Amino acid sequence: MELDLAGMHQLAIEQGIDLEQLDAALEEALRLAYLKTPHAAKHARVELDTRAGTFTVWARKEIPVEPTEDDPHPAPELGEEYDDTPRNFGRLAAATARQVIGQLFRKAEDDKVFGAFSGQKGKLVTGIVQQDASDPTNVHVAIGDVEAILPRREQVPGERYRHGERLRVYVVNVARGVKGPEIVVSRSHPELVRRLFEREVPELVSGAVSIMAIAREAGARTKMAVWSKDANVNPVSACIGPHGDRVAAVVEKLGGEKIDIVKWSEDISEFISAALSPAKVVKVELLPGETRSCRVTVPDQQLSLAIGNKGQNARLCARLTGYNIDIRPESGYYGEEEPKAAEAEKTEDTAAE
Repeated sequence: MELDLAGMHQLAIEQGIDLEQLDAALEEALRLAYLKTPHAAKHARVELDTRAGTFTVWARKEIPVEPTEDDPHPAPELGEEYDDTPRNFGRLAAATARQVIGQLFRKAEDDKVFGAFSGQKGKLVTGIVQQDASDPTNVHVAIGDVEAILPRREQVPGERYRHGERLRVYVVNVARGVKGPEIVVSRSHPELVRRLFEREVPELVSGAVSIMAIAREAGARTKMAVWSKDANVNPVSACIGPHGDRVAAVVEKLGGEKIDIVKWSEDISEFISAALSPAKVVKVELLPGETRSCRVTVPDQQLSLAIGNKGQNARLCARLTGYNIDIRPESGYYGEEEPKAAEAEKTEDTAAE
């Protein structure tokens, strides 16, 4: 039976689809379509003749085998192949071929998108916010010809995303989904801060300065620890930039989020003191045991500053350093409105691996 195989092959070549893959998919689809026709043989295969532009359904009948004592229920044997191509199979065959071609084209397009974005995971990209009334929970972001998803969990609390707005986002994941490639982006991920600084600070790109840890409460505040292997380079000043221009540029892209940049140190006591900035620290005592806990003493007038609004400063310090932190005033007296201890719960470092 005739089938426009030449035309299909030409389309496949234009779309970059392997011809053997196309022929195999066509043969299997036509075989399944044949099995749905009346009086179809149970055992059949489809053979394409690409030169003639035709196909043939070859079927085989089951031949019963006499049972024996050793084999009371023998499997039937298969007879010789014969041409069982249905006479009125043309319309169904054409529809089946169109379906196969469509599926392969969509898969080829999905493969192109997946291939292009699989290398973008962990990078910063710019997209345009799109409205989707059918999906009010997620924000859709057009990145070129591809639409990524900014799910609620990756959005910044209080941040507004307006249709047509250009938005810089961090690519969290690229995966193959049921409906094609699924690209998930984020505005709340700590690594977004790293990528934004890399665009503003040449020393980060050259390797003269390294970001050692990031703790972030998206939309409110971020603490970032930096270090330099070059004694002549001040890593904090490099990230802040002349007149604060570099950090100001990042803050603007984050919608005004506060950023504390502190110097990382191998000496954990020194690192914890720096991480509690802007509060001054009198003493850091590392507590024995495997709990990674410490007791920090601060001047009485600095206690509220060290703890921060609703414990935010202490909480971010704990995430940045990986230590449980008990903050105490120098006098030992907390006052009527101060808590007796500011225990910063140890939480998982939200910086991406």
